[in-house]
Amino acid sequence: MRKQCFCKVIKINLIMKILILNGPNLNLLGVREPGIYGSSSFDSYLPQLREQFPNVELEYCQSNVEGLMIDKMQEVGFSYDGIVLNAGAYTHTSVALQDCIRALKTPVIEVHISNVHQREEFRHRSMISCACMGVICGFGLDSYRLAVDALVWKAQH
Repeated sequence: MRKQCFCKVIKINLIMKILILNGPNLNLLGVREPGIYGSSSFDSYLPQLREQFPNVELEYCQSNVEGLMIDKMQEVGFSYDGIVLNAGAYTHTSVALQDCIRALKTPVIEVHISNVHQREEFRHRSMISCACMGVICGFGLDSYRLAVDALVWKAQH
């Protein structure tokens, strides 16, 4: 009688592709309201993030235009392993972004640098959270690391 062996394969050397997509005014990080958003630009933070995830190809895109954000998500949303989305102010207003996220096969994590629930009342409502895999807010730029880590963990389990 032959014995069967059952193994669970854990993808340790997984090369993943993740898009980080920042929305309106996030090109001004490091300059815009440093008391809320910090004094580092995203461009200065990105190399540190890439260093923490050597098995992840991190693509970065920023747009102040809602339609261009949708175009980018549709471009990668059927082939990438994840999208980290900081939609900025569009978070609170965009049904179009919500519809786009729902149409994608790629999981999306909503990210905010500040804790939006400690800010103005209008920021407490997200139009996109209901379509996302998860939401991370309030950890500064480290919110992006937490989101990438969650996507990597999810791919391994």
